[in-house]
Amino acid sequence: MNSIVIDRQAAINEPLLPTLEQLTHWVGCVFSHHPDDDRLELTIRFVDEAESQALNRDYRGNDKSTNVLSFPFENPPGVCLPLLGDLIICHAVVAREAQEQQKPLEHHYAHMVVHGTLHLMGYDHIEEQEAEEMEQLERELLATLNIPDPYHE
Repeated sequence: MNSIVIDRQAAINEPLLPTLEQLTHWVGCVFSHHPDDDRLELTIRFVDEAESQALNRDYRGNDKSTNVLSFPFENPPGVCLPLLGDLIICHAVVAREAQEQQKPLEHHYAHMVVHGTLHLMGYDHIEEQEAEEMEQLERELLATLNIPDPYHE
């Protein structure tokens, strides 16, 4: 497999953010199950709740902060670039969810990165069948990282 290129951006000063190595490992896990996809470059940006809320409002029509937003890159006609897209992750929301769900922060971050990367690759969970397929794939991918089922109550 070609090298994964991640542009890691931290728009917040937070010592508990995942490292580039962790991000590369988690994204690589997704790519290993999609070896034919040659879009190996993405941006992962960590933001505060205000930026998350503004992006969620402006692009998704939901006026609240959220854990992860995905923005797939669409190649212009006649141009082929290896860009997958951008993930925007709100640390405050992810940390709060991890605490509420009594999960290690690292595990929840891994789940958000896997989940968001799958969105960039075209997976969705709007329809029930799509949701079941995506959640099952997330379970399988996270299991390879020794992370328990994130959907288990």
